Order: sequence, then structure tokens, then C-alpha cells
Amino acid sequence: MLSIVEQTRLHVSKNTEAKKKSRFGQFFTPERTAVFMAGLFPDSSGRCRLLDAGAGIGSLSAAFLDRWLSGNFHFQSVGLDAFEIDSNLHPYLSKTLEKYNNHNDFSAMIRGEDFIHAAVESLSADLFSESLVHYTHAILNPPYKKINSHSVHRLALRRVGIETVNLYSAFVALAVAQSARGGQIVAIIPRSFCNGPYYRPFRDFILRYTAIRHIHLFESRTQAFKDDEVLQENIIIRLERGGQQGLVKVSTSTDDSFTNLTIHEHPFERIVFPDDPERFIYIPASSEKNAIESSPAIRYTLADLGIKVATGPVVDFRLRKYLRDMPGPGTVPLLYPGHLSNSGTRWPIEGMKKPNAIEYNADTEKWLYPSGFYCVVRRFSSKEEKRRIVAHVVDPTAFGDVSVLGFENHLNLFHENKRGLPQALAHGLAVFLNTTAVDENFRRFNGHTQVNATDLRLMRYPSRDTLIELGEWATGRGELTQAMIDAKLETLAE
Repeated sequence: MLSIVEQTRLHVSKNTEAKKKSRFGQFFTPERTAVFMAGLFPDSSGRCRLLDAGAGIGSLSAAFLDRWLSGNFHFQSVGLDAFEIDSNLHPYLSKTLEKYNNHNDFSAMIRGEDFIHAAVESLSADLFSESLVHYTHAILNPPYKKINSHSVHRLALRRVGIETVNLYSAFVALAVAQSARGGQIVAIIPRSFCNGPYYRPFRDFILRYTAIRHIHLFESRTQAFKDDEVLQENIIIRLERGGQQGLVKVSTSTDDSFTNLTIHEHPFERIVFPDDPERFIYIPASSEKNAIESSPAIRYTLADLGIKVATGPVVDFRLRKYLRDMPGPGTVPLLYPGHLSNSGTRWPIEGMKKPNAIEYNADTEKWLYPSGFYCVVRRFSSKEEKRRIVAHVVDPTAFGDVSVLGFENHLNLFHENKRGLPQALAHGLAVFLNTTAVDENFRRFNGHTQVNATDLRLMRYPSRDTLIELGEWATGRGELTQAMIDAKLETLAE
């Protein structure tokens, strides 16, 4: 049956305009991913009340029901609520479910209403609203689309105590809220909720009401929905409503063939650190701790070090009238990521698409920093770049006799009370941030290409003296290889 559904998925996806996919946040689940997701549910018996919210053409429901009919579930009956707001998909969804209608112990309802509004009305227990059942199982590929703070969806969610910024997290939160105690929820969702301040309320909600049982990570960002050319890092997660948190299974595969599947179990303390106020969700790539986790020497916060980190304050489109292609009288250097490379700072660059300078006047001075040594980290990396964290040292001697510097918004900069760092400290910080262990540790909680100042602020670092020692070592070595800086970190971590 699924092979027919898969053919339908490919046909419908190919013939659906990109604008419509974007409007609905609509990306259909490939067959192999649907089967894998259905296989994550533990065997169960009794009466199954199944939710498929954002059902599309029914790929996930079919995978779940095929597993049941093959004898891998022991349900007495299955009742399915399939929510799909796009009425154009209902004929395909109906056709997918036709096969299962021959079973007296199966019933299905295709619901065309908005799942968010239906679930909120049910949860808010309005006298005139229809109550949904408490689901024992939910399988979801929810829509991916941002919701602004004043939208009808955001206001509706607040009625039931859910605060979130995307449809996918709203669907998962409502599926959890509408689940029976012990209910199992399996969803394929972007990894972006694992860190960052915007998803903090959602993480709090998930960690309060569920136990995380399993997380699956795709090593490639392009494979989960490759037919739709989605460049978003996705995970598959299984949650248990009201469960007692224990070990968490973490599996990885290169792509949706799942042929090189690896599985490890981790204590929950490796997934959510007990002392982390932001409740970041880490996804370890292996069972072994790296140098960052295992070293007692790497335990200091930036506040301990007397260092701060900030996003570059020059937002170019807001200060466009003050930007200049090349330096001239009354201007100072403006640094973009393109000015920084492994060989050092190159400025100015003729013919660069970005400006090289900004006027220095009463309107711009509050956005500028005193000239000095700074450690900077690019905020964005390319989709499949080897490193997520890329750090450089800004050397003031590259700019001649200037009093201030401009840092564009695509850079994060480490500073001391809005002034430069001691030279050795800036170099030591850059070397530490460029180690493989730091990059691997960062990838455990950051699933997108953006490196925020908040992420860097919450990391742990060696002591200030150790960073200075590392900087002095680095400046006397000339060009450093990755192997050299990784080996040096190992000596510091001992």
C-alpha cells in the first residue's frame, strides 16, 4: 500500500506550486521516513486512538496502520483522526485510507478544520466546543511556518498556555496536550527548537509534560525532504506524555535510507544539562564524551572571564546612507565576514559587493567600537560547511591609524566592556573556538547554520590565564593546522 502512497506523494509534490507549499508549510513525508517513524512506537494493545495532524495524503497514517495489520501492534481497534486543512488533498487522503476501511475494528475521520483551533477549543473546555478524544498515539509531520506574535494562531495558543513561534512546535505542543497519560508522540520536525531564546517556552512545555524517549538525527541537512529541496536540519523525536524521564536513545543515519543506522543510549543529563537555565536540548553524536564535556579545566563562563559577546551592531540597511564602498576622509573601517580569512584580516577589498567603510559622525559613533584586538565569530555558515563555529582575530594594525571600528551584523564579537581584548587573550579565544571539540559540542544543540551571541554566551571556556597561555602559544607558531590546535586542546583538557 505504501508504494502506491509514495507514487501519489511524488506526483502531488511535483505538481504543487512552491507558493502553495510555502503558504501551508507543506512538505509530504517520504515512504522510508514514514515507515521508520511508525517503527519507533513501542508495541501496544487495547484501543488505539490515533492522531495524524497535518495528514497530507496519509503517508504517516498508512505506515502506522500497515504496521498494525502486519501484527506488530496488538490493538483491539484503531480510531484515526486525520486533520488536513487543504481540501484539495482530501481525495488522496480518502483513497489512502480506503484499504483499511474493510476492517471492522478500524474507523477514520478526515477533519478539514484547522487543527490548532480545534485542539484549543477542545482543551479550553468551552461549553459549546467539540471535545477531541485523548489520543493514545500521535504521528506528525507538522507544517513549518512562522507565526507572528499577534496572529490568530498565536492568540489561540495562549488561551491554553502554549507560547511558541512556529506552526510545527504548536502542532507538537497541542498533540502532547491532547494526549492521554502514557500517550506516544512521534514527530519529524526541524531541529531549531533545541536551542535559542524563541523556543525556550516550547522546550519548557515539552520537558514539563513529556519524557524524551528517542531522537533520530539525519547527518545531512538535505536528505529528509530532498524531493522538495528543503535545506533544513530535521530530527525525528518520540515523546511520552507524563512519562518518567530515563535514558534517551539517540540514533543517527546519513539519510532517509537508514542503512547506516547507529543507536546509543544516553543519560538524560547529557541531553539537557541540569545547570542550564536555557534548557538547551543536546544531541550527542557518540556515546563517548569529548574534551569539552570531560575536562574539569573547561568550566568557566564568559562572566567568569570578564569577557562579553555581542552581535555586530551595524545593520547595513538601516545605516545605508553612511556606508561607503571604499575608505575616504571622515570614514572608518567596516568589517564584514568577507574581510576575514585564515590568513588574517584583509581590508579594504576593492570590488567587494559589500561596503568597506562607514562615516564616523554623531549618528554612527554609538554603533562603533574602539580600535583594538577582537575575537570575532561569523554568525552564519554555509549549508554543508565543515565547521559551524569559525573564529578570527581582528588585528588593529591592519587598519592603520584609526580610532574606531565598525562590525557588521553578521559577526559576533568578544570584547571587554565594549573595548578590545588583550592580544594574547583574543588569539587564545580564537584558537579554542576553532577546535574540533568545540565545533562538535556546539553541533549537539545547534541544528541550523546560525551562531547566536546567546549560544556563545552559554558555552564553557578554559580560564582566562589558560586562554592567554594558548594565545601566546599560537602567536609563536605561525600558521596553525587543525591537528595542531586539537592536540593543544587535549593537553589543556587533561
